[in-house]
Amino acid sequence: MSTLTKPNHIGRKISRIRELRDMKQEALAQALGTNQQAISALENSETISDEKLIDVAKALGVSVEALKNFSDEAAINYFNNFYDNSIGGGNGTFNNQCTFNPLDKLIESYDENKKLYERLLESEKEKNAYLEKFLKDK
Repeated sequence: MSTLTKPNHIGRKISRIRELRDMKQEALAQALGTNQQAISALENSETISDEKLIDVAKALGVSVEALKNFSDEAAINYFNNFYDNSIGGGNGTFNNQCTFNPLDKLIESYDENKKLYERLLESEKEKNAYLEKFLKDK
């Protein structure tokens, strides 16, 4: 049986969103304060009350509209477009180009380490001078 025959099967939509969120039925059951068998029955239901749908949407971290309008094709298109835009240099959200020279950062960290070492060395010299003075006084 194809999922296209029942496009408004809300239980299947809940199941797919739960799977995409990498959530087990037990975890959803715990979030809703019920058991795994109730979630299984919920995911096999064609219709669900609006109150229950609000609770499920909140537990899954999506809006009720997202639950009602979910389709695998739309999700695939969303991720494909996101991937194409972010990698292809389009108007994507993420641009993974380095904005600094890694060698400059390495040299900065080297210089900072050198300064810290010099401060530590100076501190040790002061400590030794203090201890020598203390021992001479005794």
